[in-house]
Amino acid sequence: MVRWGRCVALVLSLFLCLHFEASAGGLLEKEFEQNVDHFDLSSRAGRTYKQRYLITDKFWKKGVGAIFFYTGNEGDVWSFANNTGFMFELAPSFGALIVFAEHRYYGTSLPFGTRSFERENVGLLSIEQTLADFATLLQHLQRDLGAANCPVIAFGGSYGGMLSAYFRMKYPNLVAGALAASSPLYLVAGLGDEFQFFRDVTADFERYHDTCPNVVRAGFAAMKSLASKQQWAALSSKMRLCGQLNNTYDLSYLEGWIRNAFTVLAMMDYPYKTTFMSPMPANPVDVACDILLKSGGDPLTGLRDAAGIMYNSSGTKKCYNIFEDFKPCADPTGCGVGWDSLAWDYQTCTEINLLCSSNGKTDMFPAIPFTSALREQYCQKQWGVTPRQDWLATQYWGADLSAASNIIFSNGDLDPWANGGIRKNLSQSLVAIMISGGAHHLDLRSSNPKDPPSVIQARKQEELLIRSFIQEAVISNVKASQEWVTSQIMEENKLLQMTRFSSFNPVGLLSCIKYQENLSLHEGIDRKYFTCKTFVAYTRYTTFGGCSPRVFPSDCFHEACITICKKKNAQ
Repeated sequence: MVRWGRCVALVLSLFLCLHFEASAGGLLEKEFEQNVDHFDLSSRAGRTYKQRYLITDKFWKKGVGAIFFYTGNEGDVWSFANNTGFMFELAPSFGALIVFAEHRYYGTSLPFGTRSFERENVGLLSIEQTLADFATLLQHLQRDLGAANCPVIAFGGSYGGMLSAYFRMKYPNLVAGALAASSPLYLVAGLGDEFQFFRDVTADFERYHDTCPNVVRAGFAAMKSLASKQQWAALSSKMRLCGQLNNTYDLSYLEGWIRNAFTVLAMMDYPYKTTFMSPMPANPVDVACDILLKSGGDPLTGLRDAAGIMYNSSGTKKCYNIFEDFKPCADPTGCGVGWDSLAWDYQTCTEINLLCSSNGKTDMFPAIPFTSALREQYCQKQWGVTPRQDWLATQYWGADLSAASNIIFSNGDLDPWANGGIRKNLSQSLVAIMISGGAHHLDLRSSNPKDPPSVIQARKQEELLIRSFIQEAVISNVKASQEWVTSQIMEENKLLQMTRFSSFNPVGLLSCIKYQENLSLHEGIDRKYFTCKTFVAYTRYTTFGGCSPRVFPSDCFHEACITICKKKNAQ
């Protein structure tokens, strides 16, 4: 994961929101006076900082429409808002309010301003504090906007996807469901294979051409050969470095610089041009492999030019300053540069486990280990902390997520993070969606004519699931709006007509029994909108298999349910 840092925010103690106009996507940039520490009621009680968030009510059906809440991750919140078009595409049919909350210690949301990353201040950077920020901001908005009864869906990608899942798990009273895209929940909890990540990066390049990884290996071998002969000047010149390499430490730095570039190429392997982490051509893995394969007998030049796709996208750099482009940290996949990189470095030194190593055998990179011992040594030196390797699995359930509910886990098979996440259904409402030909959280991006069919289908399935989460929340709320429910049924019927011949499963839709259990609580919902015909339409095209209280597929319609429906509708 690549990160970057930006500006400064000063801590003030007045509870107010400052409004700023912003043009992108109709979003307004605002600031909320957030608690510096949600759990210390003595020394820091009453201290606040300015948490930035973005909001638009362009699509919102005031007071009844859903709230789409993006759980900001490790960077400037605008970068995520500008690359999460799926939320804006969904919002009109849901009448949804859209909110993007910035993560503490990132962007301008700095609890201690320019002193935020001093050791005595950085300790308040944690997932627990961040989720409390989100919960506090959300409740403020619900009160301020008259949205107390509006169901909330959390969205997030990568680390933000982890947070959206955790947000639902930690505060199910506030969040009706979550879409956790490309979220490596198992890996960060310390449950993964340390060689898996870079093995999967290699597999992306091998998928394009099986010779491509061999050229990469040959390039690294050529580097080592020059270094073993102390030909530092020749190696530096060949790689077009701004300064000369002088020793094996510099060589290791160069190897990490190159490995980081190939990691980003694999993550950002979208079928069209993007500017998310760095300006990228369409299918950057393919472009890099073409460069490598055309390098002939000069794999070192191919390695340099392939890395240049990331580090010199403009083509204007005359030389590479590897010590400015790349900073080694507690995340072997890359922390980026700037203040945001400091925040991520600290998080991967405390809670988030990213023990990813390359070995030169199962992957195409030099052997660069990152063990628990090396991590502890680095983190003690950098931050004076010892990682709590088991804490994330303890606090956020590790591999035992079955008690959670209403979370979508989406992953693309081109994404090297995918195997560190949830790739199979854990229950009827903990649904895994695999996207063939999908890179890092492709499904969260705006629709594009070059999207593979798999991501189009995935977004339709996600929409159905999100609709079911919202309907479940609405039907359990005695103040649910009849008008809103009617509009949602109409939207869902349209979607089902669009997808009636698709192979995916619109699981989690309202069932007859679920409706009957709650009917007596909702005098404001006219039962004529919940006819047997409607329920049959909900379940007719489901291929999930098996009967359940939530889903009744066509091959096992529950006659008793239909009988109850008819009886109730006849009253």
